[in-house]
Amino acid sequence: MTHSRQGCNSPHLHHNYLTATALRISHHRRPRPQYTTSQLKRYRTNAAIRVPEVRLIDETGQNIGVTSTTDALTRAQDLGLDLVEVSPLADPPVAKIVDYAKLKYEEEKERRKEKAKQKKIEIKGIRLSVRIGAHDMDVRLKQALNFLEDGDKIKIELILRGRERRQTDLAKETVEKFVTALRQNREIRIEQPIKIMGGRLSAIIA
Repeated sequence: MTHSRQGCNSPHLHHNYLTATALRISHHRRPRPQYTTSQLKRYRTNAAIRVPEVRLIDETGQNIGVTSTTDALTRAQDLGLDLVEVSPLADPPVAKIVDYAKLKYEEEKERRKEKAKQKKIEIKGIRLSVRIGAHDMDVRLKQALNFLEDGDKIKIELILRGRERRQTDLAKETVEKFVTALRQNREIRIEQPIKIMGGRLSAIIA
């Protein structure tokens, strides 16, 4: 059983639901990829750029030409952005005015996409029930989003037991709300629409 993940900013779902447990469909346990700073490109930024001059690319992508590092840094600061040395081996080095935090985020996002393309896609399971609480639903949603972010597919499953078998409509609504919440957080593809077999409902999302 996978550990619960906390802190999801998902839509508030139906309040009449029961604690759910996550079901790992894959038989092969694979650790989540960890991306450390050392695995990403390292850039010198702002005051760490020691050279007297840089070839400046402004915030719109226009080549401004060779300018003093001090003037380039002042311009970046006036815009609330960063001066980032993107080509340190050029003469003079090329520096660009960008949002450094956004630059690192996009780079990490691309790295995760490449990892997802290289690995074998697995199907991870998320199990719900007709009485799952809002907090537990949010935890399952965060878990499902993480699986999808890693390039895996997820199988949503809800099993009806005993008298719950008469609550097929509520069970279907629970799964539909979960799928809607996923769609509101990222682009998804429904590979298998909700299927009902006996007291078991399931759907596969990629």
